[in-house]
Amino acid sequence: MNEDLNRPQGRYFEELTPGTVIRHRVTRTLTEADNVLFTTLTMNPQPLHLDHEYAAQSEFGQPLVNSLLTLSLLVGLSVHELTLGTLVANLGMTDVVFPKPVFHGDTIHAESEVLEARESKSRPNQGLVTVEHRAINGRGEVVAQCKRTMLMQKRGERLGSLEP
Repeated sequence: MNEDLNRPQGRYFEELTPGTVIRHRVTRTLTEADNVLFTTLTMNPQPLHLDHEYAAQSEFGQPLVNSLLTLSLLVGLSVHELTLGTLVANLGMTDVVFPKPVFHGDTIHAESEVLEARESKSRPNQGLVTVEHRAINGRGEVVAQCKRTMLMQKRGERLGSLEP
């Protein structure tokens, strides 16, 4: 088996030092279909997301992309270069804000800044990392932001390597 195929692509705890900024390469244009699917799958009947006539009468003049879709996309865009194969667990998100609206057709890119990193006291093969994720539209506006705390693998360790 090719060892390179099994190598995680995310970063290990040791690579996530405070001040590190990762500008994620993958971007995504949000479509009306994305918004309708996410909104209906999550049982959200908000007409600002689903009803063009209703949304046209709002201050935005058009449907808004569901903010939780924007948040989910923000985290998803970060996975490849940040946590793919190196994340043990998400521990929480705080300070979630949506300073600008997102509309159908907006292309979102993301960046993550490491705010804190410390070794785990109870899990010597892992560390806790807090990042600030930012979603930015094609106009350069921050449209979503959150702080996320994660339990990360240390280099050379594999998931499940700790005995219970």
